[in-house]
Amino acid sequence: MTLKCIAIDDEPLALRLIDEYVSRFPALQLIKTFDDAISGAEFLKARPVDLLFIDINMPDITGIDLVRSLEVKPMVVFTTAYKNFAFEGFELEALDYILKPIDFKRFEKAVEKAIDYYRYKTQTPGEQPDESLYVYSEYRMVKIDLGAIEYIESMEDYIKIHLTDAKTVLTLMPMKKVLEKLPADKFQRIHRSYIVPVNKIRSIQNRKVKLTDVELPVSESYADFIRTWMKFK
Repeated sequence: MTLKCIAIDDEPLALRLIDEYVSRFPALQLIKTFDDAISGAEFLKARPVDLLFIDINMPDITGIDLVRSLEVKPMVVFTTAYKNFAFEGFELEALDYILKPIDFKRFEKAVEKAIDYYRYKTQTPGEQPDESLYVYSEYRMVKIDLGAIEYIESMEDYIKIHLTDAKTVLTLMPMKKVLEKLPADKFQRIHRSYIVPVNKIRSIQNRKVKLTDVELPVSESYADFIRTWMKFK
């Protein structure tokens, strides 16, 4: 596996640093670097890549506007000296957001995330599925192990993913979309506001599902699930 990538930054020192960092990863191939956004944009429109490292605050066009203009978007890691662009990066579903000066350990985390997500996206039928869910939270992509999910709760336009032994993850996503990302044999919607992992159900009684530490209601629309679950139990 080789991820083809480019870097766009108006600071030559930043480009040299990214070039040196990328060279430490056998899974990455840095095809080209650009010190102006216009040339980088023209290259990307003619030759899509897997991964883009791009500065946000550039004189001719911002990295945000460049990424927004691309019809085919690669995985994106924004590099910037400014924190105030984080929300725009989130809107574009950036893989990560690294503040300058770029520390190698921080860069390494972004690369590992890119490799993991690339493997997840390019799984072929018949392969052992990646038992993970990828969502955008706190302005970057987060990998969640399916086995760590206790339940998922709808909060209007957002969902809260409650985890067994970790901080709850909040992400902007409708319930329907997250359900499509989950294996149908392992997760079940029981209410307009709740999705639960089937293997963590301890009991069902009076239209309430008992999990490890919480009890959730089952709505009439999903009552068939109760009958199916009890039949096989």
